Amino acid sequence: MSRVLRTGAALLAALVIIAPLYWMVVVAFSSRRELLGGDLRVWPRQFTLENVERVFSSFPVVAWFGNSLAISLVVALLSVTTSLLAGYAFAHLRFRGSDALFFIALGTLVLPIQVIMVSLFRLVTGLGLYGTYWAVILPTAASAFGLFLARQFLLGIPRELIEAARLDGAGHLRVFRSVVLPLSKPLIAVLFFMSLLQSWNDFAWPLIALRDNALYTLPIGLLYLQGQFGSDYGATMAFALVNVLPMVVVFLVFQRYFVAGLTRSGIR
Repeated sequence: MSRVLRTGAALLAALVIIAPLYWMVVVAFSSRRELLGGDLRVWPRQFTLENVERVFSSFPVVAWFGNSLAISLVVALLSVTTSLLAGYAFAHLRFRGSDALFFIALGTLVLPIQVIMVSLFRLVTGLGLYGTYWAVILPTAASAFGLFLARQFLLGIPRELIEAARLDGAGHLRVFRSVVLPLSKPLIAVLFFMSLLQSWNDFAWPLIALRDNALYTLPIGLLYLQGQFGSDYGATMAFALVNVLPMVVVFLVFQRYFVAGLTRSGIR
C-alpha cells in the first residue's frame, strides 16, 4: 500500500509538471480557427504548422536562437570553470577566513537580481560593455549555488588521494587536472546543465543589458512577439515551444549524470 501511494503521488506530480508542456504543444499545433472557435480539444483536430511558420517568417527567431545558444554556452563554460576551481579551493585548501568567505558567498543567494541591477548596469556601462554579449555573460560567469555544489561534491574525494599526488610532486593545478577533474564528471554535467538552463531562461538582465534587437535572446523575443501579435495564442505557444524544447532535450540526454551529480553533492 505504501508503494502504491508513493507511485500515485509521483504520477500525480509528473502530471502536474507535464500538463503545461502538453497544452503548449496542443495550442502551438492547432489552427487559429480551432483556437478562436472555442472547440479546442485534447489533441488538435487538424495538425498544422501555420503558427510555427508565422513566427519564423515574422521574426528573426533563428538569430535569437543563435544568440541564446552562444550566450548560454559561454556562461555555462565559465560558470563550470569558476565553480570547480573555487570549490576545490574551499574543499581541500586551508587558508585563513575560508569558512567566512564561503558563507559570505552563499549569502548572495538570498539577493534577488533586482537588488543589484543598478550596480551591474553602472559596472557594465563603465567598462564599455553595455549593449554587447559580454554585458550579459560576465555578470553571470560565477554562481554561488554552483560553488556550493562543487564544494560539497569535492569534499567526497578522499584527502589521502590528493595528498598522495602532492607527495609525488604534483602542484595544485596538476592535482586538479589529473585527479579531481576525472572524478568530477557527474558534477560537471550538473553544473553545465544548471548554468545553461539559467542563462537560457534569463530575461530581466538581458533585457536591460542588450539594446539592439538583433542581439536579443529567445525570452526577450517572446515578449516582443506578444506585443506584436496580441492575443495570437497559437503563435505565442509555438515560440514558447521553440524556447523550451532544446532544454528538455538536453535534460533527457544527460539526466543520468544530472541525478548522479546531485546525489553525490549531498542534495537529497
